[in-house]
Amino acid sequence: MSDFIEAEMVTGPEFTRQFINLADSSLGAEIVKVTDEFFAPGTRMLDPTPPRFYPDLFDDNGKWMDGWETRRRRTTGHDWCIVRLAYPGVLRGVDFDTSWFTGNFPPAASLEACWSPHSEPDENSDWQPLVPATSLKGNDHAFVPLLTDQPFTHVRVQIYPDGGLARLRLYGEPFRDWRHQDPSERLDLIALANGGRQVARSDAHYGEPRNMLRPGRGINMGDGWETRRRREPGHDWCIFALGHRGIVEAVEVDTAHFKGNFPAACSIQAASIDGGATDQSLITQSMFWPYLMKEQPLTADAIHEFNELVTDSAITHIRFNMIPDGGVSRVRLWGKLA
Repeated sequence: MSDFIEAEMVTGPEFTRQFINLADSSLGAEIVKVTDEFFAPGTRMLDPTPPRFYPDLFDDNGKWMDGWETRRRRTTGHDWCIVRLAYPGVLRGVDFDTSWFTGNFPPAASLEACWSPHSEPDENSDWQPLVPATSLKGNDHAFVPLLTDQPFTHVRVQIYPDGGLARLRLYGEPFRDWRHQDPSERLDLIALANGGRQVARSDAHYGEPRNMLRPGRGINMGDGWETRRRREPGHDWCIFALGHRGIVEAVEVDTAHFKGNFPAACSIQAASIDGGATDQSLITQSMFWPYLMKEQPLTADAIHEFNELVTDSAITHIRFNMIPDGGVSRVRLWGKLA
């Protein structure tokens, strides 16, 4: 395979940093139906890594492209693709990424969504318009904020009339219906699947803290939260909102793959926030939250379990302190709903 060129990282609007990509195939997002994928399959559009371009790479159908690309349409109509989200969620913004698609990008795209938790949607499903037909440019990002509080399970992206999208990123908050949850069941109160959310952090030079909320163990050092080497006093920290107010019974901190750069120790502060606070205001407030877990030593490439906690009060937010810097793969808060 010829050498590749990776797309530059683009700083998007706030919703790209505040929420997770629910169209991430590594979290379970899948293509359900697609009209055409002659040049490139729709699954590539859900790849969480930046698009790559191989100048000299071709396959049996033509130029190899890192994204979804349909054939040149010679009839009326347009192409579309249905995606099942990794988790049911409330969508806050979309990125139509046409990186490396220069003479073959769609002139426009639109987005619809529906709630269909028990079956795959079809033409008769209740599709809700989210983004009307919007003009696109080649080798570019079209960021569109979404103003809806309704949860969805699937989206349908339509391109007019044909062409290619390198990536479809759908930023939002995972949704879980807690009405039928058994209050005696022990679960991870901060998992992405249960609505855990990153609020703020001190540094994320090598990886965002939200990675620590992903399912399973980290696959490598890039699949976790890692900060730059700290050259000044203090320590790094991040703030998370739990998916539901709960009582934490045990904490798990996993430093998988972090061997020469694991933190010396960690601690957790916590609070119950009933409202009247913004994410920005919580940064200052969190410095004075009481401890849920006092400072505990960490070791390289290991799962650490902590069962002796300072308090059993119900909480909604935590501040995870990484002392002084380094990388952590996963954090779990095992407990029950309050």
